Amino acid sequence: MTDTQPTAATTPPAGVPLPRERGRLPIVDSLLFTDMLPEVPAHELSAGFRRHLDPFVGVTENGTPRMGLYSLDDAGVRPDRAATLARAYLDALAPHQRVVGALPMDAPEWRLWTNAIPHWLPKGMRLERLDPDDRERALGVIEASLSPAGYASVRAAMQLNANLGELIDDYRDTLTEFAYWFTVFGSPSSTEPWGWQLMGHHIDLNCVFVGGQVVLAPAFLGAEPTSGSGRFEGVHAFGAETEVALTLRRALGEERSSEFVLSRTLDGEDLPPELAGPWNGRHVGGAGQDNLVLPPEGIVAATLAAEHQDLLMALVAVYLGRLPDHQAQRKAMQVRDHLDETRLVWRGGHDDVCPFYYRIHSPVLLVEYDNHPGVFLANPEPARYHVHTIVREPHGNDYGKDLLAQHYRTHHGVG
Repeated sequence: MTDTQPTAATTPPAGVPLPRERGRLPIVDSLLFTDMLPEVPAHELSAGFRRHLDPFVGVTENGTPRMGLYSLDDAGVRPDRAATLARAYLDALAPHQRVVGALPMDAPEWRLWTNAIPHWLPKGMRLERLDPDDRERALGVIEASLSPAGYASVRAAMQLNANLGELIDDYRDTLTEFAYWFTVFGSPSSTEPWGWQLMGHHIDLNCVFVGGQVVLAPAFLGAEPTSGSGRFEGVHAFGAETEVALTLRRALGEERSSEFVLSRTLDGEDLPPELAGPWNGRHVGGAGQDNLVLPPEGIVAATLAAEHQDLLMALVAVYLGRLPDHQAQRKAMQVRDHLDETRLVWRGGHDDVCPFYYRIHSPVLLVEYDNHPGVFLANPEPARYHVHTIVREPHGNDYGKDLLAQHYRTHHGVG
């Protein structure tokens, strides 16, 4: 049985409501028809497409990117295996597939992604349209680029997407395990920049190689629900992103909560209107937000007690742990060097069931976690079993752009 063949509807995991009849979204074969949506959701869900050709600035505090935050460093373990596997993947594609499956390094499609369902016909190869051997080669590139934990989190999100389709017994041509577009950018090499993008529902990974460095940003991962059922029993996602954050929040207590708790619930009446919608939720750095202006907000990490700083860094490590170990360690040191400018905010409670949101905002890392209301499930308010996360590199290094500019200046005299 393939992932696209119907199976009997499954029983939801414990605590997840039974799906109920609700308005149908105009989605067919992994394409969203925004012209059939009301104006507000059509506008919000098309942000990535509308803005991907805007001149790139990056996430900043005031609209002006800071220079000198990222340094080109070719030391370390080069990602030779990922490059070798990427070349093998491209070589195995039919010529007509390679035309759209491999794009130039400077192609604008880097910035064209959505964590919802695309309403344009994406370039890249849709994994479920590849034959099994080619699909395994593509997955091999992703696996070789990430840590074991990082790859496991991606595969869990893919499987939970299929689980959702079976759970609601609908959108069976869209909510599948391999309804994701994989694109290789540039010529895979251990010395010259290249990268790849995986894009689809709840998964948007932009992975860039610059010499011995790896940038995994923007990176969006999500799931609805976060635990599998039926044939996906035992598949789980975002346990550490949830539990490590709760450990930190509970350790911080209430003494300084006024400095970082922005609302005590995620109920709509407790939130600004722009953060109460069903599509983006509390996220500010999602699709179409490459040039987000985000003023500093929340408690400053450097003012926390040492043990609380360690807990914050443990939470950061959960997200950085998607990278290969040496890359994660390098990035963690960079984040620790900026704790005097790193802020934490929290919305919602911190008991065992309530939904919540948090944001870690450093000059060199932006992390967001949000519990969402149901999109395909029935819950009208945010719930713990629907998670969205995003990671960005502020001040111009999303898509590795700062490091790429340094590389081309240093090694090619360009720029």
